[in-house]
Amino acid sequence: MSETRPVPRRESPWGLPEGHREPKAHRCNDRVEDVIQAIFEGNPFKTVPGPFKLFYRCMRSKPGEEPTEPFTYLDLEPPKREVKLEEN
Repeated sequence: MSETRPVPRRESPWGLPEGHREPKAHRCNDRVEDVIQAIFEGNPFKTVPGPFKLFYRCMRSKPGEEPTEPFTYLDLEPPKREVKLEEN
């Protein structure tokens, strides 16, 4: 997943620190959001296992090798794996 979605931020009364960097969402953030949504979609014993398995696979994978199966409850495009072509 090379595209990044903005991370929600709250305003601080002290402002932003000097030279601050924008926060970057974890590569499996959308998978955990899918699990959280599954909790509220009916019987959690039936709705959570599928999204949780994909979340677990995502966390155990190396960057760039995340699962490409579609999300169960989120209306997002499934992650695409970037194909690296070797030039000879």
